[in-house]
Amino acid sequence: MSSSPTLVFIPGSWHRPTCYDKVIQLLQKQHGLKCISITLPSTTGNPTATFKDDIDAARKAVTQETNHGHNVVVIAHSYGGMVGNSAIRGFTQPPGTISSRPPQTTGYVIGLILIASGFTLTGLSFMDPFFGHPLPFFRINNATGYAELVTSPRDLFYHDLPAEEAEFWVSQLTTQSLKSLFEGGEHAYAGWKDLPTWYIGTIEDRGLPVLAQRIQVGMAREMGGSVEHRELQTSHSPFLSQPEETVDIVLEAIRAFTLESGENQSSTSGRSGAVTVPKTTVWQPFTKVSPLI
Repeated sequence: MSSSPTLVFIPGSWHRPTCYDKVIQLLQKQHGLKCISITLPSTTGNPTATFKDDIDAARKAVTQETNHGHNVVVIAHSYGGMVGNSAIRGFTQPPGTISSRPPQTTGYVIGLILIASGFTLTGLSFMDPFFGHPLPFFRINNATGYAELVTSPRDLFYHDLPAEEAEFWVSQLTTQSLKSLFEGGEHAYAGWKDLPTWYIGTIEDRGLPVLAQRIQVGMAREMGGSVEHRELQTSHSPFLSQPEETVDIVLEAIRAFTLESGENQSSTSGRSGAVTVPKTTVWQPFTKVSPLI
């Protein structure tokens, strides 16, 4: 793949970047793509880590690539989608430039791939749309400063993996700071409005129901977003249970992002695998209406 962008992977809450290892190995070994996965400070055992700390970690990775003239595609899962949306602020290419030919002095973020995630609204923290109430699968522990899972992680994240593998990934889960979820709305940014976005939906998701995902895609389009939508018959973690299929969609998205023709990637089309999402009427205060992890 000529003029290939660097892929920056952002994990979701409670997850280490190693959750992406399967897809990264395929992308690197079979397709020669440079991949960078970041660790979210909010998952490192520091209860004071904030949403802005997570954004800064993502921006650091993006900056290192764009400063060397490399274009970037950000790939983010679940809560990581909010980090990714906010981190790309100021990195998107000006109108009229050609994405597959970055200037020698700087690169841009040319595309965003969201996996079982949401569409960030500028100025709202992760929990603001839920009026600060914890979601059904976690509880607030003010003594520790962490959001603690109360639902079986295996059922929530990995129900379509073999039992032994699912238990391994459960063992890899980390803590998640409350600050990152409940504070920092002033740093949130709707980056999906600034560039082409692809959404990988997860039909068997037990954390973010597929109907809620489809509603959010429809809302994003109604609000002017250029969103291409694909779905996989998986749990919340398609990069683990269906890595090859996930990679296929990522490669399809990269080809779209790097088109020199300037083709509009908005909404569904005749492309293979595109998902038809009914038109959605937007009610701004409740644009984000479902659990994200």
